Amino acid sequence: MEFMSEVLKIIEGALKANGSLAANYAGLLADKLASAGEFHQARLIRDQLARAPKALAFAQDASKGVSLGHVPVDGDSRLNTVDVSLPSLDGLSLFLPSAIQFRVDEFLESIRHHDILARAGAALPARLLVYGAPGTGKTMMARWIAAHLNYPLLTVRCDTLVSSMLGQTSRNLRRVFDYAQQAPSVLFLDEFDALASARGNERDVGELQRVVIALLQNMDALPDNTILVAATNHEQLLDPAIWRRFSFRIPMPLPDGELRLKLWKEMLGIYAPRRINWGELAELSNGSTGAVIQQVCLDAKRSAILQGEKVIEAPALFRRLGLMMRLSEGKQFSNQDEEIRWLREWMPKRFSLRVLAKLYGTTVRQIMTITGEISEDGDEEGRGSSNS
Repeated sequence: MEFMSEVLKIIEGALKANGSLAANYAGLLADKLASAGEFHQARLIRDQLARAPKALAFAQDASKGVSLGHVPVDGDSRLNTVDVSLPSLDGLSLFLPSAIQFRVDEFLESIRHHDILARAGAALPARLLVYGAPGTGKTMMARWIAAHLNYPLLTVRCDTLVSSMLGQTSRNLRRVFDYAQQAPSVLFLDEFDALASARGNERDVGELQRVVIALLQNMDALPDNTILVAATNHEQLLDPAIWRRFSFRIPMPLPDGELRLKLWKEMLGIYAPRRINWGELAELSNGSTGAVIQQVCLDAKRSAILQGEKVIEAPALFRRLGLMMRLSEGKQFSNQDEEIRWLREWMPKRFSLRVLAKLYGTTVRQIMTITGEISEDGDEEGRGSSNS
């Protein structure tokens, strides 16, 4: 039977006396029936929902958003353990290598056609583990998936979920997983290693081991069509049993040359410098994350706009790239003179004396003094002259 997962959820809501769960999935069933051309059946469901108490009337059209009831809170601090958002595809872009994009598309298709796959005995639980270095797009991935499915994104707040009270973290987990089943949604566990670190470490205490066990039990109790996305920067810390719970596992590598080129062109857009060597830009940003490239583009565009420029000047863009890469390596400059000397050393042809003088609003002679290419008594020395 088509749409069996929605029917089962409606029955589950009725058996649990959970009107919110039943109404949300009834609204979703009506939408799916309408999409399949079964307009009469869809209307019957929506008419029935319209006659329900006002608190449930929101579920007449699940595609326009659902109410998930009261957000779960930590029993000790009373702070929310989940942030609810409704990501939109407007202005949301996710750039991935083709092989990884294929795997993400496969995950989405398995969700959209879960009932068909289930009838054929080929359905997989909607569980996705995303792992990789910071800034590679793991959080964006969760937002992108929720936006494509038109589902709310439930981001678990590990800072409030993990409690110092004995047993409270496990109870918080139970509330979060119950909450995620109230309506079609994407449950997102960021910084997943905070909950799912491997057991057996000598430093572990009983409570931490109980949290992992509670997490495993809650994941096992989830229906296959409840969507769970988890992200971590430290996949090597995860408990081996956790890995087995995820049907889909996607690494998020640093962007390769082709992807870096695409990122630069897309993110600079109409503000790209008029004469820019795209290949040089992609090569110089080797080892950068997508987040670094995005930040460089945003900073450069913002500066150009505030200065009344229609496009970004190439030296200003390369300067921001160099400084951002230094910062991402944990290195900083204590003053502007150090910055100027480093740029001159890094790319002497790109950052000539005249270019540096223009960038920093000073004279060529002053730049030469800073870089040590002119002595205090005025004699030129080193790599260049004022005509560089």
